[in-house]
Amino acid sequence: MTLLHDFFAKTLAIAAMEIRKLRHDPTELATRAIQPALWLLIFGQVMSHGRMVDTGGLPYLDFLVPGVLAQSVLFIAIFNGISIIWERDLGIVHKFLASPTPRAALVVGKALGGGVRALSQVVILILALLLGVEVRWSPLALLGVVALVLLGAMVFSTFSLIIACLVKTRERFMGIGQVLTMPLFFASNAIYPTSMMPGWLQAISHVNPLTYQIDGLRAFLLPAGPVAPLGIALDIAVLALSLVALVAVSARLYPNIVR
Repeated sequence: MTLLHDFFAKTLAIAAMEIRKLRHDPTELATRAIQPALWLLIFGQVMSHGRMVDTGGLPYLDFLVPGVLAQSVLFIAIFNGISIIWERDLGIVHKFLASPTPRAALVVGKALGGGVRALSQVVILILALLLGVEVRWSPLALLGVVALVLLGAMVFSTFSLIIACLVKTRERFMGIGQVLTMPLFFASNAIYPTSMMPGWLQAISHVNPLTYQIDGLRAFLLPAGPVAPLGIALDIAVLALSLVALVAVSARLYPNIVR
C-alpha cells in the first residue's frame, strides 16, 4: 500500500509540473481550438448541406462534433512528447533518471498532465451548442466525456513519448508527429462511419484507439447516440488497455532519450 501511495504521489507531482507550464503560455490552448472550430464552421456546414455522408438519420453536424473534439485532443496530445526533448537539453531528464521515481510514474505523470491540458478543448461543445447541435448535458454524460477525453489524451501523449524517445531530436519529432496525425484521424470514424470505408481501412480503424474514443464520446454526448453500456465499456476498456501497453513500452524506452 505504501509503494502504491508513493507511486501515485510521484505521478501527481510530475503531472502538476506539466500543468504549471501552462502559466508560461496560456494562449497555446486557445489557439489549438481554432482548427477544430474551423472544422465545425466550414467543413461541418458544407457537408451538412451536401448530405453526402449516411449517418443513420443523425444530423451530420451532430455526428461530427465528437469526432472534432477527439481530433483536437489528438493534436494536442501527439505533440506532448516534445517536452521530454526540451527537458533532456535542459538536464531535467538526467535528474529524473537519477531520482528514485519509477519510470512508469514519470511516463504516467507526463501523460496525465497532457490529458489535463487536452480537457480545455471541451469548450468546443459551447460552439456546438451555438450551432444548434443537441448535446446531452447531464452530469453523468459530461463526466463520461471528461473521462474519455482524459483517457484518450493520455494514450496519445504516451505514444508521443515513445516517438520522442526513439527519434531524440525536435526536428524529427515534429516531422513524424505531423505525418501520424492525419492517418490516425482519417483512419477513424471521426468524419464518416466505418461502414463507408473499404475493407482494409475498416481493419485499421478497428485497431485505432481514436475510433473507440470517438465512439464513446458519441454515446455520452448525443441524445440520439448509442447508449448500450457494453459498447461504452468496450470503448473504455480498449483505451485503458492501450494506455497500459504504451506506458510499459514508454517506461522501458524512457532512459534512451539521454543516450
